[in-house]
Amino acid sequence: MNISFDAVPLISDRMTGIGWCEAGQTMALARLYPENRYTYSFFSRKDDHIKLERIAPFAGKNINTRLVHFSGYIYRAASTFLPVPYSTFFGTSDDLTHFFNYIVPPGVKGKTVVTVHDMVYKAFPETVRARTKYMLNSGLKQSMNRADMIVTDSQFSKDEIIKYFPQHSDKIRVVQCGVDLEKFRPCTEPERIPEVKKSLGIEGDYFLYLGTIEPRKNLERLIKAYHICTQRIGSDLPKLVLAGGKGWLYDSIFAKVTELGLTDRVIFTKYVPSEDMNPLMCGAVAFVFPSIYEGFGMPPLEAMACGVPVLASDAASLPEVTGDCAVICNAYSEESIAEGLLRLYDDTALRADLSRRGLERASQFTWDASAKQLYNVYKELF
Repeated sequence: MNISFDAVPLISDRMTGIGWCEAGQTMALARLYPENRYTYSFFSRKDDHIKLERIAPFAGKNINTRLVHFSGYIYRAASTFLPVPYSTFFGTSDDLTHFFNYIVPPGVKGKTVVTVHDMVYKAFPETVRARTKYMLNSGLKQSMNRADMIVTDSQFSKDEIIKYFPQHSDKIRVVQCGVDLEKFRPCTEPERIPEVKKSLGIEGDYFLYLGTIEPRKNLERLIKAYHICTQRIGSDLPKLVLAGGKGWLYDSIFAKVTELGLTDRVIFTKYVPSEDMNPLMCGAVAFVFPSIYEGFGMPPLEAMACGVPVLASDAASLPEVTGDCAVICNAYSEESIAEGLLRLYDDTALRADLSRRGLERASQFTWDASAKQLYNVYKELF
C-alpha cells in the first residue's frame, strides 16, 4: 500500500502529545511493515528547510516526505467553506491517508483514517481555546463523515465520541498510545539530573507536573492542595514544579500561587526540551497529574516508565492508563489531592512499590503494540 500521514503535528517548533503520538505510531509502522510505502505529507508556505529538519529524525530511511508550497492555514480555513480537494495538492496515488489531528479535509483520494483524541471541546468547552473550539465545532462532524475509520486513544474516549456522535459507533476503533521506553526509563545518567534542575531553577526535592499550563489540567486545585500540605508539613515539604509551555487562560493559575503566598515554593519552568524530560522526571519525588479530562494521558505513563511514583486523578481515561499502579485522587477535591501528596511524601515503601509496579505496567504500552493495533485498523479497509 501507499500510505500517507498528515505531518502537521510533527513540524511544530513545540510538539504536543498529538505529535508524539503520531511519531511513535508512524515510526513503528514503517519499521514493522516495510512492504508498504510511507510518506509524511504537509503544506509549507516558508521555512521549508526548518520543517524538513524537524521531520527528518522521524522519517529516517523508512518514510518519505512530500512538501507542498502553499499555506496550510489558508487551506484549512478555506476548506471549511469551500470544498477544495486535498488531492489537488497531494495527488491521487495514496491508497490510504491518516490524519492525526481530528480534521479530514475534502477530496482525499483513497481511504481515510482520522484520529479523534477526545471530546473535551464538548465535555468542557470552557477549557478549550476559542480558535480550537471553532475549528472543531465547524469541522469535526464533516470530518467524521468523510473518514472511513475513526481511531481514538482509549475506551473512555470511544465512549465519549459515541455519546456525542452515536451515528459513527460502528467505525470507531481504540488504538492505545505507547511510550518511548528508550527515552523514558530509569535514569542512566544521574549526573544529568542536577544539570537539568539548575537549568530550570529548581533546588532541592520536588513534586513534578509536566504538561501544558492550562485550565483542564486542574492546576489551581493542585496548587490549593499543595498549600494544604505546606500548612501541615511546613518547609520540609518538597517544592512543586509546574513544567511545560503555556497553553491559554493560565493567568489565574499564576495568580493562585501569589494569592496563597507560595511564590518561593511553586516553580514554573520554561518549556522543557525533549532531551531534558527524562532527567527531570527521574529527579522527582513523585509525578502529579490531577487533570479533569484526558483522552489518554501520556505524561503519567511516561513517569511510570521512568520508575517515578504517580499521583493521578480518577477522571476520564487516567484510571484506564494507570491501573492500580498510582495513587488515585478525586479530581474535584483539594483535600483528596493533598492526601495523595502527603501519602507519597510520607511513605517511602509506597513510593518504591509504585515505582516497581509502574515500570511493569508501562512496559505493556509500547509503540510497537500501538502500531500493530493501528495496522489492523488499516487492514479492515482493504
